Amino acid sequence: MSGSDFRPNLRGSGLRGRMAIGAIAAGFVVPLLVLGLWLHHAMTGRTAMPAYVVRLTLPDGARPIGLPPIEGPADASRPLVVIDAGHGGRDPGAGGPGGAHEKTLALALALAVRDALLADGRVRVALTRSDDRYLVLPERSGIAQRLHADLFLSIHADAVDGADATGATVYTLSDKGSDALADAAAAHENRVDTVNGVALGGQNDAVSQFLVDLSQQRMRTQSLAFAALIRREGDGHFRFRQQPLQQAAFVVLKSLDLPSVLLEAGYISSPEDVREMQSRAWRDEFGKAVAHAIEIFLASQATAPSG
Repeated sequence: MSGSDFRPNLRGSGLRGRMAIGAIAAGFVVPLLVLGLWLHHAMTGRTAMPAYVVRLTLPDGARPIGLPPIEGPADASRPLVVIDAGHGGRDPGAGGPGGAHEKTLALALALAVRDALLADGRVRVALTRSDDRYLVLPERSGIAQRLHADLFLSIHADAVDGADATGATVYTLSDKGSDALADAAAAHENRVDTVNGVALGGQNDAVSQFLVDLSQQRMRTQSLAFAALIRREGDGHFRFRQQPLQQAAFVVLKSLDLPSVLLEAGYISSPEDVREMQSRAWRDEFGKAVAHAIEIFLASQATAPSG
């Protein structure tokens, strides 16, 4: 073979070698390039401005919340009771066996009383909350005041250490509790307007202080009469604790200038009480008994002499 015949073969071999090297390099460079572009997009995407902005107008806290609907007879001359289901929303209240929450039981009990009153059709009814929402204490009493209610009933489920305490307790307002248990119950319910020790709600002196104005003596007397009716009408339908009529400094009752009661329907710390309050049949009995007490009280106030 001559030298002239060998040189083209060398050039062909070199070309094929360079093509092979280029293919190998491309196999590395292209994936690296793709990876680099992806990383650039991922890093810049985190800091890039959004394509649009959504602006929401939040309440400033100065405007009062909307009033709930008034249910029952259309006759505006009929007396009105405002039923307050304790706690709600981010405030679950006390916890009980099996994951029970006070806010859930309180709402179910309030609805049972509401339903019994609507079935009888004698009085008008409004609920401070009909779902799982959070209200500060002044908003609850404020609803009753703005609706010019004739009666205010706040429903809760008490809690103590241990499971021995059972039964319902009916509380009316006082500057000092009837006993240590009453003071503890008031302290527990009054804490719902604080987060990490900071007071919420912008309450005024009439709400924040625990001194009872002597000019409200008439309302206190009427509240005691209503509490006694709950005790009487509830007897035989649901259990009460040994001393069911108590007094304590509940903030939710403090600013009201109308008869008002806080009813602890049972102890959420008691498995027996929780089973009862979770029972639809028990709640129906509870609702009817409390509704009868409300109707009797409001009827007596309508016929009582003024002054």
